[in-house]
Amino acid sequence: NYRLALEQVKSQKTLYLAVPVDTYEVFFPDDFVRQAVATYQMKLLIFNPVKEEIFLWKN
Repeated sequence: NYRLALEQVKSQKTLYLAVPVDTYEVFFPDDFVRQAVATYQMKLLIFNPVKEEIFLWKN
């Protein structure tokens, strides 16, 4: 996966999962999804594709 590839080349880049705000509002309140995000320490970038702007950064 991409995270593993970054680790293998010892990249200092931070990997974010970009998610449209409507998808975030539907799926991310789910306990399973929140647990997966926490377990895998996923960093999120939530964006509004209509306004073409960042809605939320989650580390």
